[in-house]
Amino acid sequence: MTFKVPESILVVIYTPELQTLLLERADHPGFWQSVTGSLARPDEPLRATCAREVEEETGLRAATDDFDDWQIEHEYPIFPQWRSRYAPGVTHNREHVFGLRVAEVFAAKLAPREHTRSRWLPWSEAADACFSWTNAKAIRLLQRLPLSPWGEGVGGEGPFGSFPPN
Repeated sequence: MTFKVPESILVVIYTPELQTLLLERADHPGFWQSVTGSLARPDEPLRATCAREVEEETGLRAATDDFDDWQIEHEYPIFPQWRSRYAPGVTHNREHVFGLRVAEVFAAKLAPREHTRSRWLPWSEAADACFSWTNAKAIRLLQRLPLSPWGEGVGGEGPFGSFPPN
């Protein structure tokens, strides 16, 4: 059996108007989330993981440079029902948060084994709908992003500048 790498990405996909894409987990109806996924191998670059997972879970092909590294990491306990996917003794996962700004809402092409439905919501409703505190916290950061050429959204050094705020 190949075990999952206990390191993952979370990608908040959003529009300039801060509409945010959420996916409903197939294995837990009612659990809504952004795109998430584990590294395929320990040395897989994080942005490559983002691109792979976004394409697998939504059908959207994005270049690795399209993903903004929000320089946020969380370490959290893996839910007991999912620990069998990891090597014996692994109880925690490290998650890296990224953003992907898209020009407009798109129809996600879901991977049916992973997700059953998708929806676009304003950032505040999307944050409230997430089952994961790390996902909700990441989406809530959208309200604090400075203006950019896209309108409401990320701005600064590269796309972020001084973001995330200290």
